[in-house]
Amino acid sequence: LPVLQVAHCQMIRDLSACLLGQSLRVDCHYENKTSNPLTYEFSITKDSRKHVIHSTISVSENAYRARANVTMHKNLLHLYLQSFTTTDEGVYTCELKATNDYTGNQIKNITVIKDKLEKCAGFSLLIQNTSWLLLLLLSLPLLQAVDFVSL
Repeated sequence: LPVLQVAHCQMIRDLSACLLGQSLRVDCHYENKTSNPLTYEFSITKDSRKHVIHSTISVSENAYRARANVTMHKNLLHLYLQSFTTTDEGVYTCELKATNDYTGNQIKNITVIKDKLEKCAGFSLLIQNTSWLLLLLLSLPLLQAVDFVSL
């Protein structure tokens, strides 16, 4: 009997959180092996209750709708929660589902406590705009050659 193997079409690689000014940024980095549409949900669990912050799977709660937005860049989802305070602390969840992926949803959690959050690194902004990074890497040999000639 042939055995059908089921492969994950998407998989969450990493979930991280940082402070960007007065906003919380939660980064959900994933691997996507399909061109099927991807749906997502960011939620928080606090006081043993799940609250949907921003979602394409279900309806976001009013308490978060006006303060939250999500951007998608390649294989990275960014949740931004404006005016982040200690009342927003809890376990944040990123949940992904690809259309026609029968292996189920991918879910990853991170505990967010305001006093333990690091500031978002400026370097991640460079990575998003890869043309700057590429230009820098391509110019390094030129800079070394100019330095050698001046000796």
